[in-house]
Amino acid sequence: MTGSTRPVCVLVGSPGSGKTTVGRALAEALGVEFRDTDADIEQLAGKPISEIFIDEGEAHFRTLERAAVAAALASCSGVLALGGGAILAEENRAALVGHPVVHLSVELTDAVKRVGLGAGRPLLALNPRATLKHLMDQRRPLYAEVATATVTTDGRAPAEIAAEIAALLTR
Repeated sequence: MTGSTRPVCVLVGSPGSGKTTVGRALAEALGVEFRDTDADIEQLAGKPISEIFIDEGEAHFRTLERAAVAAALASCSGVLALGGGAILAEENRAALVGHPVVHLSVELTDAVKRVGLGAGRPLLALNPRATLKHLMDQRRPLYAEVATATVTTDGRAPAEIAAEIAALLTR
């Protein structure tokens, strides 16, 4: 491996932070591909993540996720969005060292508006607001640990956020 194939930017953040929406806008602005490890997992498994959780459980999903993150970091040359919980795995956090990682930060109010209280999100099926708050509180230090930059997304348009990230990447 030459090391030439690596993401120009990796996006991390909680559910509802805008990783997919902002990631697509950023990739378009930079003229590169957009890749989402959640989509990779769904394609590989042949079913939605919610069904993986129901059929095989969260542990199995996290195993698939670790493999998807490693594969994407080694082969994606554009903008890469990681699933919200990907940073829970120590090996994923370690693999992110040396990559430009942007934490899309969002507060609970905006996140709740964006995720629509859990539709298709298995970890948010019961008491979505309280669960989302817990996930955000639990994961925020891990996002901060892996991030080379943090961008706040609350109340902002995806294009505006993408432009800020693009400017950060060219510094």
